[in-house]
Amino acid sequence: MQLKPEEISKIIRAQIKHYENAIEQSETGTVIMVGDGIARASGLEKCMAGELLQFDNGEYGMAQNLEENTVSIVLLGSDVGIKEGSIVKRTGKVVSVPVGDAMIGRVVNALGQPIDGGPALLAEEYRDINGLPMNPAARDYPNEFIQTGISTIDGLNTLVRGQKLPIFSVSGEPYNQLLSRIAMQAQVDVIVLGGMGLKYDDYLYFRDTLEKSGAMGRTVMFIHTASDPTVECTLVPDMALAVAEQFALAGKRVLVLLTDMTNYADAQKEMAITMEQVPSNRGYPGDLYS
Repeated sequence: MQLKPEEISKIIRAQIKHYENAIEQSETGTVIMVGDGIARASGLEKCMAGELLQFDNGEYGMAQNLEENTVSIVLLGSDVGIKEGSIVKRTGKVVSVPVGDAMIGRVVNALGQPIDGGPALLAEEYRDINGLPMNPAARDYPNEFIQTGISTIDGLNTLVRGQKLPIFSVSGEPYNQLLSRIAMQAQVDVIVLGGMGLKYDDYLYFRDTLEKSGAMGRTVMFIHTASDPTVECTLVPDMALAVAEQFALAGKRVLVLLTDMTNYADAQKEMAITMEQVPSNRGYPGDLYS
């Protein structure tokens, strides 16, 4: 299920070519540190947050932390061949995800690459996972009830379109089974499921349960397992929400289901420690609480 580094680079190259406007002159920088899936480079003064950067060995990374003189880069592949003094250049593009009806019924990893053994995705459009800023005052008042089929939620803690609803649990509770029931019973057009840090058995449970119930025909699954790179775990929510937003703009009722968010928080913590960010409560990065 885990992709080879050369396959990850191939995926990213395929995404980049869908952009129409390429920068004519690349800005380059120099790697000053690399380790634990993170590289730090100097000289990228005009780099954007979340921008795709290409190393001289062909691998790609994503700009994560912009500092005064350096940029922390999350590696989206192997660090073999990347060392101090290596050249890294801007692409002018940000991480994107394929969107549209081609995603329905598919299981993909955190980079949007199919892992279900099906054909390659023939998406006609790619969407920036960062999305566009929105004025909260311009939002419509949430008043459309989303029926989940779970009486406790529908009767006591109602889910409304345009709102999010956290489900608190403790270790050992069957929260994956609860999510799968919601995916099967919810009165919506599209389900987008984002799995983070899943055991392989949990991934198979979601896939087999939704396939047997017929709900897979309206579901998009983003899967990150415990054996996949940590950085990919942090991409899952943004990927899932970007795909969901595209369906919502097309007039469809969409429900996004995310698995255990503590795995996401732990991934953010690991990356923050590697990038030497000032820790907050329990060592987690401060922006995780905002």
